[in-house]
Amino acid sequence: MTEEKLMSVRSQFIDRVSEPVLRKLLDKLLERRVIIDDEMDLSGAKSRADKARQVIDIVRGKGSSASSALIGTLCDVDRCLAEQLQLM
Repeated sequence: MTEEKLMSVRSQFIDRVSEPVLRKLLDKLLERRVIIDDEMDLSGAKSRADKARQVIDIVRGKGSSASSALIGTLCDVDRCLAEQLQLM
């Protein structure tokens, strides 16, 4: 299952994803209606790592379809990171 795949790379994603990539992921996930407007606001997350943690946990909690959307979007936005995480 894709949620399990995301869980297996969670710590690496948190450590490696950049702030610009996080912003692009959020924008694209909103466009695809994977997340809602309220979930775009990660103001409670102070650091880049906290934001990454919130993004991956929100999406994992929404199930396989949402997790697949995050993986596909990451492949589009940052192919190098997706390859490093073995999500391709």
